[in-house]
Amino acid sequence: MRIGVDFGTTRVVVAAADRGNFPLVHFEAPDGQMHDWFPPVIAARDGDRLYGWEAMAVQDQESWTLVRSLKRALRTAGPHTEVHLAGQTLPLRALMTEMMAALRKQLLEHSNLGAEPGESLEAMMGVPANANSNQRFMTEEAAQAAGFTVLGVVNEPSAAAMEYAYRNSDERKSKSRNRLLVYDLGGGTFDVSLVSLIDGEEIVEASDGIPNLGGDDFDEILANIAVVLASPNPPFTPFERRRLLDECREKKESLNPNTRRVTIDFERVRPGLKEATIPLDVYYERCRPLIEATREVVDRLLKTYAEGELDTLYVTGGGSELPAVARVLRESFGRKVRRSAYMRSASAVGLAIRAAAASDRLHDQFNQNFGIWREADSGGRIVFDLIFPRGVQLPAPDEPPLHYERVYKPAHNIGHFRYLECSRLDQEGQPVGEITNWEQIQFPFDPQLWGHSDLAAEPVKPLANANDLMVREEYFCDSDGNLRAKISEISTGNTREYQIAQLATT
Repeated sequence: MRIGVDFGTTRVVVAAADRGNFPLVHFEAPDGQMHDWFPPVIAARDGDRLYGWEAMAVQDQESWTLVRSLKRALRTAGPHTEVHLAGQTLPLRALMTEMMAALRKQLLEHSNLGAEPGESLEAMMGVPANANSNQRFMTEEAAQAAGFTVLGVVNEPSAAAMEYAYRNSDERKSKSRNRLLVYDLGGGTFDVSLVSLIDGEEIVEASDGIPNLGGDDFDEILANIAVVLASPNPPFTPFERRRLLDECREKKESLNPNTRRVTIDFERVRPGLKEATIPLDVYYERCRPLIEATREVVDRLLKTYAEGELDTLYVTGGGSELPAVARVLRESFGRKVRRSAYMRSASAVGLAIRAAAASDRLHDQFNQNFGIWREADSGGRIVFDLIFPRGVQLPAPDEPPLHYERVYKPAHNIGHFRYLECSRLDQEGQPVGEITNWEQIQFPFDPQLWGHSDLAAEPVKPLANANDLMVREEYFCDSDGNLRAKISEISTGNTREYQIAQLATT
Protein backbone atom coordinates (compact mmCIF):
# COMPACT_ATOMS: atom_id res chain seq x y z
CA MET A 1 0.00 0.00 0.00
CA ARG A 2 1.35 3.41 -0.99
CA ILE A 3 1.08 6.42 1.29
CA GLY A 4 2.35 9.98 1.64
CA VAL A 5 3.83 10.92 5.03
CA ASP A 6 4.17 14.58 5.98
CA PHE A 7 6.35 14.34 9.10
CA GLY A 8 5.59 17.77 10.52
CA THR A 9 6.98 19.58 13.53
CA THR A 10 3.76 19.37 15.53
CA ARG A 11 1.66 16.92 13.49
CA VAL A 12 2.32 13.92 11.26
CA VAL A 13 -0.29 13.71 8.52
CA VAL A 14 -0.66 10.63 6.32
CA ALA A 15 -2.64 10.28 3.09
CA ALA A 16 -3.27 7.03 1.23
CA ALA A 17 -3.12 6.40 -2.51
CA ASP A 18 -6.34 4.50 -3.16
CA ARG A 19 -7.28 3.95 -6.83
CA GLY A 20 -7.04 7.58 -7.82
CA ASN A 21 -8.27 8.93 -4.50
CA PHE A 22 -6.05 10.30 -1.74
CA PRO A 23 -7.94 10.22 1.57
CA LEU A 24 -6.40 11.25 4.87
CA VAL A 25 -5.70 8.48 7.37
CA HIS A 26 -7.43 8.79 10.74
CA PHE A 27 -5.79 7.49 13.93
CA GLU A 28 -7.52 6.14 17.02
CA ALA A 29 -6.26 7.62 20.30
CA PRO A 30 -6.32 5.64 23.58
CA ASP A 31 -9.59 7.39 24.57
CA GLY A 32 -11.29 6.09 21.43
CA GLN A 33 -11.34 9.46 19.63
CA MET A 34 -10.32 9.56 15.96
CA HIS A 35 -7.85 12.18 14.66
CA ASP A 36 -6.55 12.90 11.17
CA TRP A 37 -3.01 13.35 12.47
CA PHE A 38 -0.41 11.63 14.66
CA PRO A 39 1.48 13.68 17.29
CA PRO A 40 5.30 13.48 16.98
CA VAL A 41 5.61 13.60 20.77
CA ILE A 42 7.83 11.55 23.08
CA ALA A 43 7.08 10.91 26.78
CA ALA A 44 9.96 9.50 28.85
CA ARG A 45 10.25 8.26 32.43
CA ASP A 46 12.73 5.89 34.13
CA GLY A 47 13.99 4.47 30.84
CA ASP A 48 10.47 3.98 29.43
CA ARG A 49 9.40 5.88 26.31
CA LEU A 50 5.97 6.41 24.80
CA TYR A 51 5.25 7.91 21.39
CA GLY A 52 2.38 9.61 19.62
CA TRP A 53 -1.08 9.33 21.14
CA GLU A 54 0.24 7.15 23.97
CA ALA A 55 2.61 9.98 24.90
CA MET A 56 -0.20 12.53 24.72
CA ALA A 57 -2.27 10.40 27.12
CA VAL A 58 0.27 11.00 29.93
CA GLN A 59 1.09 14.65 29.18
CA ASP A 60 -0.68 15.89 32.32
CA GLN A 61 1.36 13.61 34.57
CA GLU A 62 4.29 15.56 35.97
CA SER A 63 6.42 12.42 36.33
CA TRP A 64 6.74 12.15 32.55
CA THR A 65 9.12 14.31 30.52
CA LEU A 66 7.65 15.36 27.17
CA VAL A 67 9.59 16.20 24.02
CA ARG A 68 7.76 18.00 21.22
CA SER A 69 8.87 19.32 17.84
CA LEU A 70 11.52 16.65 17.29
CA LYS A 71 11.75 17.73 13.66
CA ARG A 72 13.34 21.04 14.64
CA ALA A 73 16.30 19.19 16.13
CA LEU A 74 17.05 17.57 12.75
CA ARG A 75 18.05 20.89 11.19
CA THR A 76 21.33 21.08 13.10
CA ALA A 77 21.77 17.35 13.77
CA GLY A 78 24.35 14.96 12.42
CA PRO A 79 24.54 11.16 12.39
CA HIS A 80 26.05 11.13 15.90
CA THR A 81 23.85 13.78 17.56
CA GLU A 82 22.62 12.79 21.01
CA VAL A 83 19.62 14.01 23.00
CA HIS A 84 19.39 14.29 26.79
CA LEU A 85 16.00 12.93 27.84
CA ALA A 86 14.75 12.11 31.35
CA GLY A 87 18.23 11.37 32.70
CA GLN A 88 19.36 9.42 29.64
CA THR A 89 21.58 10.32 26.70
CA LEU A 90 20.19 8.80 23.51
CA PRO A 91 21.11 8.99 19.81
CA LEU A 92 18.69 11.22 17.92
CA ARG A 93 18.71 8.65 15.09
CA ALA A 94 17.37 6.02 17.53
CA LEU A 95 14.58 8.32 18.74
CA MET A 96 13.61 9.11 15.15
CA THR A 97 13.50 5.40 14.31
CA GLU A 98 11.38 4.63 17.38
CA MET A 99 9.03 7.47 16.46
CA MET A 100 8.65 6.13 12.91
CA ALA A 101 8.11 2.60 14.27
CA ALA A 102 5.33 3.90 16.53
CA LEU A 103 3.75 5.66 13.54
CA ARG A 104 3.91 2.46 11.46
CA LYS A 105 2.38 0.40 14.30
CA GLN A 106 -0.41 2.95 14.67
CA LEU A 107 -1.09 2.87 10.92
CA LEU A 108 -1.35 -0.91 10.89
CA GLU A 109 -3.22 -1.46 14.16
CA HIS A 110 -5.10 1.70 15.13
CA SER A 111 -6.10 3.57 11.98
CA ASN A 112 -8.60 3.38 9.15
CA LEU A 113 -5.87 2.78 6.54
CA GLY A 114 -7.14 -0.74 5.98
CA ALA A 115 -3.72 -2.36 5.50
CA GLU A 116 -3.53 -6.10 5.97
CA PRO A 117 -1.25 -7.53 8.71
CA GLY A 118 2.27 -7.75 7.31
CA GLU A 119 1.42 -5.62 4.27
CA SER A 120 4.24 -3.41 3.00
CA LEU A 121 3.77 0.33 3.50
CA GLU A 122 5.46 2.14 0.60
CA ALA A 123 5.92 5.73 1.67
CA MET A 124 6.83 8.98 -0.02
CA MET A 125 8.31 11.19 2.72
CA GLY A 126 8.16 14.98 2.95
CA VAL A 127 10.99 17.24 4.12
CA PRO A 128 11.38 21.04 4.27
CA ALA A 129 12.57 22.63 1.04
CA ASN A 130 15.63 23.99 2.86
CA ALA A 131 16.47 20.70 4.60
CA ASN A 132 20.15 19.82 4.44
CA SER A 133 21.57 16.43 3.46
CA ASN A 134 21.73 15.19 7.06
CA GLN A 135 18.05 15.96 7.64
CA ARG A 136 16.98 14.30 4.40
CA PHE A 137 19.11 11.24 5.08
CA MET A 138 18.05 10.85 8.73
CA THR A 139 14.36 11.21 7.89
CA GLU A 140 14.36 8.49 5.27
CA GLU A 141 16.83 6.28 7.19
CA ALA A 142 14.60 6.32 10.28
CA ALA A 143 11.52 5.45 8.22
CA GLN A 144 13.36 2.67 6.41
CA ALA A 145 14.72 1.24 9.69
CA ALA A 146 11.21 1.34 11.18
CA GLY A 147 9.87 -0.93 8.45
CA PHE A 148 8.56 1.48 5.81
CA THR A 149 9.61 1.02 2.20
CA VAL A 150 10.69 4.58 1.43
CA LEU A 151 9.99 5.35 -2.22
CA GLY A 152 11.61 8.76 -2.00
CA VAL A 153 11.75 12.20 -0.43
CA VAL A 154 9.90 15.27 -1.74
CA ASN A 155 10.08 18.90 -0.62
CA GLU A 156 6.91 19.75 1.29
CA PRO A 157 5.93 22.85 -0.75
CA SER A 158 6.51 20.88 -3.95
CA ALA A 159 4.13 18.24 -2.63
CA ALA A 160 1.59 20.98 -1.86
CA ALA A 161 1.91 22.14 -5.48
CA MET A 162 1.00 18.61 -6.60
CA GLU A 163 -2.07 18.76 -4.37
CA TYR A 164 -3.00 22.14 -5.86
CA ALA A 165 -2.66 20.77 -9.39
CA TYR A 166 -4.81 17.76 -8.48
CA ARG A 167 -7.57 19.87 -6.88
CA ASN A 168 -7.59 22.44 -9.69
CA SER A 169 -7.15 20.26 -12.76
CA ASP A 170 -10.14 21.80 -14.57
CA GLU A 171 -8.85 25.32 -14.00
CA ARG A 172 -5.41 24.34 -15.30
CA LYS A 173 -6.84 23.07 -18.57
CA SER A 174 -7.73 26.64 -19.53
CA LYS A 175 -4.06 27.71 -19.32
CA SER A 176 -0.98 26.05 -20.75
CA ARG A 177 1.10 27.44 -17.88
CA ASN A 178 0.27 28.41 -14.32
CA ARG A 179 2.94 30.02 -12.15
CA LEU A 180 2.36 29.12 -8.54
CA LEU A 181 4.15 30.22 -5.38
CA VAL A 182 3.58 27.79 -2.49
CA TYR A 183 3.76 29.49 0.91
CA ASP A 184 4.09 26.72 3.49
CA LEU A 185 4.24 27.89 7.10
CA GLY A 186 4.16 24.82 9.34
CA GLY A 187 4.58 24.23 13.04
CA GLY A 188 8.34 24.69 13.05
CA THR A 189 9.56 25.64 9.57
CA PHE A 190 8.70 28.06 6.80
CA ASP A 191 9.22 27.03 3.16
CA VAL A 192 8.37 28.71 -0.10
CA SER A 193 8.68 27.25 -3.60
CA LEU A 194 8.10 28.81 -7.00
CA VAL A 195 6.48 26.20 -9.24
CA SER A 196 5.46 26.27 -12.89
CA LEU A 197 2.58 23.98 -13.80
CA ILE A 198 3.08 23.21 -17.50
CA ASP A 199 1.16 20.60 -19.50
CA GLY A 200 0.49 18.36 -16.54
CA GLU A 201 3.96 18.64 -15.00
CA GLU A 202 5.17 20.49 -11.92
CA ILE A 203 8.53 22.21 -12.45
CA VAL A 204 10.15 23.72 -9.35
CA GLU A 205 11.98 26.89 -10.35
CA ALA A 206 13.35 27.80 -6.91
CA SER A 207 12.89 27.28 -3.18
CA ASP A 208 13.75 29.22 -0.04
CA GLY A 209 12.65 29.43 3.55
CA ILE A 210 13.41 29.96 7.24
CA PRO A 211 14.24 26.71 9.02
CA ASN A 212 13.34 27.78 12.57
CA LEU A 213 10.13 29.77 12.17
CA GLY A 214 6.63 28.37 12.51
CA GLY A 215 3.50 27.99 14.57
CA ASP A 216 5.53 27.02 17.65
CA ASP A 217 6.86 30.57 17.74
CA PHE A 218 3.35 32.03 17.68
CA ASP A 219 2.55 29.82 20.70
CA GLU A 220 5.59 31.16 22.55
CA ILE A 221 4.60 34.76 21.83
CA LEU A 222 1.11 34.23 23.25
CA ALA A 223 2.53 32.41 26.28
CA ASN A 224 5.02 35.24 26.96
CA ILE A 225 2.21 37.83 26.89
CA ALA A 226 0.15 35.62 29.21
CA VAL A 227 2.97 35.20 31.74
CA VAL A 228 3.23 38.96 32.15
CA LEU A 229 -0.51 39.15 32.86
CA ALA A 230 -0.46 36.24 35.29
CA SER A 231 2.63 37.44 37.22
CA PRO A 232 2.93 34.01 38.88
CA ASN A 233 4.64 33.87 42.27
CA PRO A 234 6.59 31.65 42.38
CA PRO A 235 7.37 31.55 38.63
CA PHE A 236 5.89 28.76 36.56
CA THR A 237 7.72 25.45 36.74
CA PRO A 238 8.77 23.72 33.47
CA PHE A 239 5.71 21.46 33.82
CA GLU A 240 3.41 24.46 34.29
CA ARG A 241 5.07 26.21 31.34
CA ARG A 242 4.29 23.14 29.23
CA ARG A 243 0.65 23.33 30.29
CA LEU A 244 0.59 27.03 29.44
CA LEU A 245 1.94 26.35 25.95
CA ASP A 246 -0.74 23.69 25.45
CA GLU A 247 -3.41 26.20 26.49
CA CYS A 248 -1.99 28.89 24.19
CA ARG A 249 -1.68 26.46 21.26
CA GLU A 250 -5.32 25.40 21.56
CA LYS A 251 -6.56 28.99 21.89
CA LYS A 252 -4.44 30.09 18.92
CA GLU A 253 -5.83 27.29 16.75
CA SER A 254 -9.40 28.33 17.62
CA LEU A 255 -8.95 31.88 16.27
CA ASN A 256 -10.87 33.06 13.20
CA PRO A 257 -10.96 36.37 11.28
CA ASN A 258 -13.86 37.61 13.44
CA THR A 259 -12.19 36.95 16.80
CA ARG A 260 -11.28 40.10 18.72
CA ARG A 261 -9.75 38.75 21.94
CA VAL A 262 -8.35 35.54 23.38
CA THR A 263 -8.90 34.32 26.94
CA ILE A 264 -6.20 32.27 28.66
CA ASP A 265 -7.42 29.84 31.34
CA PHE A 266 -4.66 29.99 33.98
CA GLU A 267 -6.63 27.59 36.20
CA ARG A 268 -5.48 24.89 33.78
CA VAL A 269 -1.87 25.91 34.37
CA ARG A 270 -1.95 26.44 38.16
CA PRO A 271 -5.09 26.01 40.28
CA GLY A 272 -6.16 29.26 41.86
CA LEU A 273 -4.97 31.60 39.13
CA LYS A 274 -7.61 33.69 37.37
CA GLU A 275 -8.14 33.79 33.62
CA ALA A 276 -6.84 36.70 31.56
CA THR A 277 -8.04 38.28 28.34
CA ILE A 278 -5.60 39.48 25.66
CA PRO A 279 -6.71 41.81 22.82
CA LEU A 280 -5.86 40.16 19.50
CA ASP A 281 -4.39 43.37 18.13
CA VAL A 282 -1.72 43.17 20.84
CA TYR A 283 -0.99 39.53 20.01
CA TYR A 284 -0.93 40.07 16.24
CA GLU A 285 1.45 43.03 16.53
CA ARG A 286 3.89 40.81 18.40
CA CYS A 287 3.55 38.15 15.69
CA ARG A 288 3.86 40.58 12.80
CA PRO A 289 7.71 40.73 12.66
CA LEU A 290 7.82 36.98 12.12
CA ILE A 291 5.18 37.13 9.40
CA GLU A 292 7.01 40.04 7.76
CA ALA A 293 10.15 37.90 7.73
CA THR A 294 8.32 35.30 5.65
CA ARG A 295 7.04 37.99 3.28
CA GLU A 296 10.60 39.23 2.79
CA VAL A 297 11.63 35.72 1.71
CA VAL A 298 8.75 35.64 -0.77
CA ASP A 299 9.68 39.07 -2.16
CA ARG A 300 13.32 38.06 -2.51
CA LEU A 301 12.45 34.88 -4.37
CA LEU A 302 10.09 36.65 -6.77
CA LYS A 303 12.63 39.39 -7.50
CA THR A 304 15.33 36.81 -8.22
CA TYR A 305 13.06 34.83 -10.55
CA ALA A 306 11.09 37.67 -12.09
CA GLU A 307 10.37 36.07 -15.47
CA GLY A 308 6.65 35.55 -15.93
CA GLU A 309 3.66 36.74 -13.94
CA LEU A 310 2.67 35.07 -10.69
CA ASP A 311 -0.81 33.58 -10.99
CA THR A 312 -1.42 32.28 -7.47
CA LEU A 313 0.15 32.50 -4.02
CA TYR A 314 -1.00 29.21 -2.48
CA VAL A 315 -1.00 29.30 1.34
CA THR A 316 -0.66 26.02 3.25
CA GLY A 317 0.63 24.74 6.60
CA GLY A 318 -0.80 24.78 10.10
CA GLY A 319 1.07 27.96 11.05
CA SER A 320 -0.66 29.75 8.16
CA GLU A 321 -4.04 29.28 9.84
CA LEU A 322 -3.29 32.28 12.05
CA PRO A 323 -5.61 34.94 10.54
CA ALA A 324 -2.87 37.57 10.69
CA VAL A 325 -0.81 35.62 8.12
CA ALA A 326 -3.35 35.95 5.32
CA ARG A 327 -3.93 39.58 6.32
CA VAL A 328 -0.24 40.46 5.86
CA LEU A 329 0.07 38.54 2.59
CA ARG A 330 -2.97 40.24 1.07
CA GLU A 331 -1.36 43.63 1.70
CA SER A 332 1.19 42.72 -0.98
CA PHE A 333 -0.51 40.14 -3.21
CA GLY A 334 -4.21 40.95 -2.97
CA ARG A 335 -6.53 38.52 -4.73
CA LYS A 336 -3.68 36.25 -5.82
CA VAL A 337 -3.59 34.85 -2.28
CA ARG A 338 -5.49 31.57 -2.12
CA ARG A 339 -5.65 29.64 1.15
CA SER A 340 -5.71 25.90 0.72
CA ALA A 341 -8.90 24.17 1.79
CA TYR A 342 -6.58 21.58 3.31
CA MET A 343 -4.11 23.76 5.20
CA ARG A 344 -2.67 20.99 7.37
CA SER A 345 -2.89 18.15 4.86
CA ALA A 346 -2.01 19.57 1.42
CA SER A 347 1.55 18.23 1.54
CA ALA A 348 0.47 14.76 2.66
CA VAL A 349 -2.04 14.52 -0.19
CA GLY A 350 0.60 15.69 -2.67
CA LEU A 351 3.02 13.08 -1.33
CA ALA A 352 0.41 10.35 -1.81
CA ILE A 353 -0.15 11.58 -5.38
CA ARG A 354 3.58 11.36 -6.00
CA ALA A 355 3.71 7.88 -4.43
CA ALA A 356 0.95 6.69 -6.75
CA ALA A 357 2.89 7.94 -9.77
CA ALA A 358 6.24 6.46 -8.71
CA SER A 359 8.08 5.09 -11.73
CA ASP A 360 11.02 2.73 -12.03
CA ARG A 361 12.21 3.53 -15.55
CA LEU A 362 15.02 5.61 -16.97
CA HIS A 363 14.42 7.07 -20.40
CA ASP A 364 16.86 8.32 -23.03
CA GLN A 365 18.76 10.33 -20.46
CA PHE A 366 19.16 10.64 -16.72
CA ASN A 367 16.21 12.80 -15.70
CA GLN A 368 17.61 12.99 -12.17
CA ASN A 369 21.04 13.18 -10.53
CA PHE A 370 22.02 9.63 -9.60
CA GLY A 371 24.46 9.01 -6.77
CA ILE A 372 25.11 7.61 -3.33
CA TRP A 373 25.05 8.75 0.30
CA ARG A 374 28.52 8.70 1.87
CA GLU A 375 29.86 9.53 5.31
CA ALA A 376 32.27 12.46 5.69
CA ASP A 377 34.27 13.94 8.56
CA SER A 378 34.78 10.50 10.14
CA GLY A 379 31.05 9.86 10.03
CA GLY A 380 30.14 13.30 11.39
CA ARG A 381 27.94 14.17 8.42
CA ILE A 382 26.34 12.63 5.37
CA VAL A 383 27.12 13.89 1.86
CA PHE A 384 25.84 13.07 -1.59
CA ASP A 385 28.39 11.71 -4.06
CA LEU A 386 27.24 12.23 -7.66
CA ILE A 387 27.76 9.29 -10.04
CA PHE A 388 25.71 10.15 -13.14
CA PRO A 389 24.46 13.77 -13.37
CA ARG A 390 21.07 14.83 -14.60
CA GLY A 391 20.90 15.26 -18.37
CA VAL A 392 23.62 12.74 -19.25
CA GLN A 393 22.57 10.87 -22.40
CA LEU A 394 22.29 7.10 -22.30
CA PRO A 395 24.55 5.29 -24.80
CA ALA A 396 23.23 4.00 -28.11
CA PRO A 397 22.67 0.21 -28.33
CA ASP A 398 25.97 -0.25 -30.19
CA GLU A 399 28.00 1.95 -27.82
CA PRO A 400 29.79 0.90 -24.60
CA PRO A 401 27.95 1.59 -21.34
CA LEU A 402 28.48 4.73 -19.29
CA HIS A 403 31.22 4.15 -16.71
CA TYR A 404 32.15 5.72 -13.38
CA GLU A 405 34.97 4.61 -11.07
CA ARG A 406 36.10 5.48 -7.56
CA VAL A 407 39.06 4.03 -5.59
CA TYR A 408 39.61 4.48 -1.84
CA LYS A 409 40.73 2.86 1.42
CA PRO A 410 37.77 1.52 3.43
CA ALA A 411 37.28 2.65 7.03
CA HIS A 412 34.83 -0.02 8.21
CA ASN A 413 34.43 -3.78 7.93
CA ILE A 414 31.23 -3.54 5.85
CA GLY A 415 30.30 -1.10 3.12
CA HIS A 416 26.64 0.00 3.14
CA PHE A 417 25.79 1.55 -0.23
CA ARG A 418 22.61 3.67 -0.29
CA TYR A 419 21.75 4.79 -3.83
CA LEU A 420 19.37 7.57 -4.73
CA GLU A 421 18.24 10.06 -7.37
CA CYS A 422 17.56 13.72 -6.72
CA SER A 423 16.06 16.42 -8.89
CA ARG A 424 18.34 19.35 -7.97
CA LEU A 425 21.70 20.04 -6.34
CA ASP A 426 22.85 23.13 -4.48
CA GLN A 427 26.13 24.97 -5.09
CA GLU A 428 27.96 22.42 -2.93
CA GLY A 429 26.52 19.52 -4.89
CA GLN A 430 24.08 18.40 -2.18
CA PRO A 431 20.40 17.47 -2.78
CA VAL A 432 17.84 20.24 -2.40
CA GLY A 433 15.04 18.79 -4.50
CA GLU A 434 13.01 15.60 -4.60
CA ILE A 435 14.81 12.38 -3.66
CA THR A 436 13.96 8.93 -4.99
CA ASN A 437 15.57 5.97 -3.25
CA TRP A 438 17.16 3.05 -5.06
CA GLU A 439 18.09 -0.36 -3.72
CA GLN A 440 20.79 -0.70 -1.06
CA ILE A 441 23.66 -3.18 -1.13
CA GLN A 442 26.30 -4.32 1.32
CA PHE A 443 29.85 -5.42 0.57
CA PRO A 444 32.31 -7.11 2.99
CA PHE A 445 35.52 -5.09 3.16
CA ASP A 446 36.89 -7.30 5.95
CA PRO A 447 38.32 -10.54 4.45
CA GLN A 448 36.96 -12.45 7.45
CA LEU A 449 33.43 -11.68 6.25
CA TRP A 450 33.80 -12.72 2.61
CA GLY A 451 31.94 -15.97 3.09
CA HIS A 452 29.06 -14.42 5.05
CA SER A 453 25.78 -14.20 3.17
CA ASP A 454 23.83 -12.22 5.80
CA LEU A 455 25.89 -9.07 6.30
CA ALA A 456 22.91 -7.27 7.83
CA ALA A 457 23.34 -9.40 10.93
CA GLU A 458 26.98 -8.34 11.35
CA PRO A 459 27.89 -5.24 13.42
CA VAL A 460 29.59 -2.41 11.53
CA LYS A 461 32.91 -1.46 13.14
CA PRO A 462 36.23 0.19 12.18
CA LEU A 463 38.73 -1.90 10.26
CA ALA A 464 41.92 -2.79 12.11
CA ASN A 465 43.87 -3.36 8.89
CA ALA A 466 42.35 -0.55 6.81
CA ASN A 467 45.69 0.53 5.34
CA ASP A 468 46.20 -2.90 3.77
CA LEU A 469 43.00 -2.76 1.72
CA MET A 470 41.94 -0.78 -1.35
CA VAL A 471 38.43 -0.73 -2.80
CA ARG A 472 37.33 0.04 -6.34
CA GLU A 473 33.71 0.95 -7.08
CA GLU A 474 32.60 0.82 -10.71
CA TYR A 475 29.20 1.73 -12.11
CA PHE A 476 27.88 0.95 -15.59
CA CYS A 477 24.71 2.10 -17.36
CA ASP A 478 23.64 0.56 -20.68
CA SER A 479 21.41 1.86 -23.46
CA ASP A 480 18.26 0.57 -21.74
CA GLY A 481 19.06 2.45 -18.54
CA ASN A 482 20.05 -0.70 -16.63
CA LEU A 483 22.50 0.10 -13.84
CA ARG A 484 25.17 -2.31 -12.63
CA ALA A 485 27.63 -1.94 -9.74
CA LYS A 486 30.94 -3.78 -9.51
CA ILE A 487 32.75 -3.55 -6.18
CA SER A 488 36.22 -5.04 -5.69
CA GLU A 489 38.92 -5.28 -3.04
CA ILE A 490 41.92 -4.74 -5.32
CA SER A 491 44.72 -6.53 -3.46
CA THR A 492 42.84 -9.81 -3.12
CA GLY A 493 40.60 -9.64 -6.16
CA ASN A 494 37.43 -10.25 -4.13
CA THR A 495 34.67 -8.90 -6.41
CA ARG A 496 30.88 -8.78 -6.41
CA GLU A 497 28.51 -7.43 -9.04
CA TYR A 498 25.00 -6.13 -8.46
CA GLN A 499 22.07 -4.95 -10.58
CA ILE A 500 20.64 -1.84 -8.92
CA ALA A 501 17.29 -0.23 -9.51
CA GLN A 502 14.68 1.88 -7.80
CA LEU A 503 12.99 0.27 -4.84
CA ALA A 504 10.58 -2.32 -6.20
CA THR A 505 6.90 -1.46 -5.85
CA THR A 506 3.83 -3.65 -6.18
